[in-house]
Amino acid sequence: WPAFQTQFGFVPCYVNSRLTKMGIPVSCEVDIYGCLSEFIGTVVSDDTVTLLDINNTVPQDIYDEDIKGKHGKYTIQDTFMGFHCGNTASTKLSFCEMKYQLIMARALPIEVTNGTLEGDIVPGDITFFRLQSTADAKLRAYIAQGEVLPVATRSFGGIGIFAIPEMGRFYRHVLIEKNFPHHGAVAFGHFGKELYEVFKYIGVEVDEIGYNQPAGVRYPTENPWR
Repeated sequence: WPAFQTQFGFVPCYVNSRLTKMGIPVSCEVDIYGCLSEFIGTVVSDDTVTLLDINNTVPQDIYDEDIKGKHGKYTIQDTFMGFHCGNTASTKLSFCEMKYQLIMARALPIEVTNGTLEGDIVPGDITFFRLQSTADAKLRAYIAQGEVLPVATRSFGGIGIFAIPEMGRFYRHVLIEKNFPHHGAVAFGHFGKELYEVFKYIGVEVDEIGYNQPAGVRYPTENPWR
């Protein structure tokens, strides 16, 4: 990114999705720890994984129309759009279509941006997680269990509407505060217990394994007065 499409004449998203489906994790944007996280998820779940941006919000109108009061007690702060251009395997999409990379096509000819696999991600249980290193080589990780909701995204790319309990607080006090990048690995199922043990085994200190604290359990830096 963004040199591949101008040098080779297409985007590699669909190729990446096929490799991942075969158990060969591939990450975009030179994300080495993202690729390693995918590998860990593939081994733990014995299934295909994906890598998504975790920094997209759910529009208020979609929340009000399709989520509020219909899918548990999730607030809008518990939900987000997990998105990437089109690297999710076809088996993890409710429907799919080969298209072009809409963001790149704003500045480049469409013909060199062909190659994305687009569709909404299949509903069901998921685990969002990541292994990362700081600049001074300190390992960190996070794990959060949740689900993909059966709600149409009305968007592009490989994308789903995710719900994780207390996601807003988790995003602020773990993902942002601990300087995690915007990519997160996704395993399809709940594998928090297994991932926690893997991260401990490879040397991540237990106080550096973040998770979504339940309501009423305060993060160390969270203001106790709401």
